[in-house]
Amino acid sequence: MRGLLYIIAVILVIGWVFGFFYAGSGNLIHILLVIAIIALLLGVIRRA
Repeated sequence: MRGLLYIIAVILVIGWVFGFFYAGSGNLIHILLVIAIIALLLGVIRRA
């Protein structure tokens, strides 16, 4: 399950980076970044 969270987080961060350079995406960029950070934090918390 931890591996899956990290994969999802990486995909979301990559999507955020690509979306950052595309001006038409609006607030979706920031939502993707927040979801990626939450996924990473959940992975770290569940590991402990």
